[in-house]
Amino acid sequence: MKKFSPVHGTVTMIQDYSVGLDEELNGCFKLMSLLTGDGSTVNFVISPTTYFLDHVIVSIGDRVTAFYDVNVPVILIYPPQYQGLIIARDNPYQNVKVDYFDSQLVSSDGQLQLNISNHTPILLPNDQPFTLNPANRNLLVVYGPTTMSIPAQTTPYKIIVMC
Repeated sequence: MKKFSPVHGTVTMIQDYSVGLDEELNGCFKLMSLLTGDGSTVNFVISPTTYFLDHVIVSIGDRVTAFYDVNVPVILIYPPQYQGLIIARDNPYQNVKVDYFDSQLVSSDGQLQLNISNHTPILLPNDQPFTLNPANRNLLVVYGPTTMSIPAQTTPYKIIVMC
């Protein structure tokens, strides 16, 4: 099972990334560097399957949150380099969480519970409607205000089911 971890930072570089001798793949992968709040640099390999929330185009200087799977082995280099799975450009009016949500729609870390309304769009990454119950799945949740309880509760603006 995937365990998503976020890295928040400012994009400092985006460049082509070579993945080998296959000419067909040239230009299909990018290397994106983030400067985090503590001054460290983290690199992300962006592949054709990396999901960009709202299909935004990210540029140098943008503040983003990049999610990677902590269970995937990584090479031991500095700065660290991860496979970027999901990239969200930061927005002061919304929060983003990617996690496994159980049958009660509580995140695996126990910090967020979803209260889905009839108006909450539940979509696949290709923007098509997801018609089943989103419980017991990895979800990308876009939300605003939360309660002060533990777990915090929110009615999401949008849910993307990460099949």
